[in-house]
Amino acid sequence: MSLFNKLVVLTLPIVPKGLVKMVAQRYIAGPFLKDAIRTTQGLMEIGASSTIDVLGEFVESESRAQQEFLTSLSVIEGISAHSLHSTLSVKLTSLGLNFDAEFAYKNIAALVQRARELGVFVRMDMENTPYTDATLEFYRRLRADGFTNIGLVIQAYLRRSEADIRSLLEYSPSIRLCKGIYVEPESLAFHDVEEIRTSYRKLLRLLLDGGADVRIATHDEALIEDAKEAAAERGIAPSAVEFQMLLGVREQKRHELITEGYGMRVYVPFGEDWYGYSTRRLKENPEIAGHVAKAFLHLTK
Repeated sequence: MSLFNKLVVLTLPIVPKGLVKMVAQRYIAGPFLKDAIRTTQGLMEIGASSTIDVLGEFVESESRAQQEFLTSLSVIEGISAHSLHSTLSVKLTSLGLNFDAEFAYKNIAALVQRARELGVFVRMDMENTPYTDATLEFYRRLRADGFTNIGLVIQAYLRRSEADIRSLLEYSPSIRLCKGIYVEPESLAFHDVEEIRTSYRKLLRLLLDGGADVRIATHDEALIEDAKEAAAERGIAPSAVEFQMLLGVREQKRHELITEGYGMRVYVPFGEDWYGYSTRRLKENPEIAGHVAKAFLHLTK
């Protein structure tokens, strides 16, 4: 971590919220569901789809978790009512996993049940490693309960991910493969950029060859090109490959992939917890903090 990035992280608490919002707003649809719906409709016009995420995680009370549940439920209803090309992404700690696993499971099961009734797909986001085992167990329980409209996320930088994938292949799972953003000890996660890329390439091929429905979530040019090659080698048409990107990131590359005929799904977060979301992401990844700070300095020149 560079000295500049360290300083950015250390000074975040005293940075005015308005400045954080100025930089963060392009990456967040807005505070309300209507903002996410409008953003998704705009993406549909350019040939992309979305996955909508309600900002909020690490919830500590049942009342707040119930509120998060109801907001996620409104997303499912909104996707159906507006015929959006969208799915719901949800963090289990927003539904109570942090304090009551069974309460959280009842919440996610109820969401997936309603989503199935309306023809909507739900993906459980993967959070940091204290919640990895529980997230995988929730997936297995949901599948055992008969739900097929459910997917999850695997983080390529975790050393355990190959074993996790192998344990899931029997389900022909839908998996979003990403690098991973949470700060984890080196005993649990690769830290070197090339090691993470090597892991990503290996896991992608394991998923493709294992019959999984894999969604390629990366902004890394080298990994995007590698994924194209891996798909082509297996005779997979571009239209059957889905890349995923964050809202506001690498928009030109997003356009290029759509033009080339690849599927594109954009992660669209919304909610009033934009500040907490933004600062947590910056603290979790100091390299991103540095890039954002530099971008802000550029904007103010």
